[in-house]
Amino acid sequence: MPDGVYNVLFLCTGNSARSILAEAILNRDGRGKFKAFSAGSQPAGIVRAEALELLKKLNFKTEDFRSKDWSEFAEPGAPEMDFVFTVCDNAAKEICPVWPGQPMSAHWGVPDPAAMRGNESERQLAFSDTFRMLNNRISIFINLPMSSLDKMSLQKKLEEIGKSDG
Repeated sequence: MPDGVYNVLFLCTGNSARSILAEAILNRDGRGKFKAFSAGSQPAGIVRAEALELLKKLNFKTEDFRSKDWSEFAEPGAPEMDFVFTVCDNAAKEICPVWPGQPMSAHWGVPDPAAMRGNESERQLAFSDTFRMLNNRISIFINLPMSSLDKMSLQKKLEEIGKSDG
């Protein structure tokens, strides 16, 4: 890689909560080593207010987030991805576009906080819990010894991360 930065795409169906949270976490915690993006197979067109509120509360910048279609990242001129992770079960079952460069991929499914139907406190707790799970998985990911792992070992580690309960 020319600048030594790994590009990572987080996919979900709506690109309104989980993939947005993952993008925010990796861009802050993996700065200088990773550049994160997010997209959806059927983008909702909005980022959930609860996701943005949680990120703001945790001192993340939120101005540039938007719900977008994954086809943006399969077009000519799009950043070439090194890793692609699905964070919801629906996106993991869908046929993904062919990504230039054949990135490594894994499924890191987490519960959809946007599906929580409860009072405000219960919804906030669902978003916080999803954030915690993604944060823990991303922390493991950014601390992998990338340069010392062969492709098969790295793929196994990526799959193991997706099975961790966070």
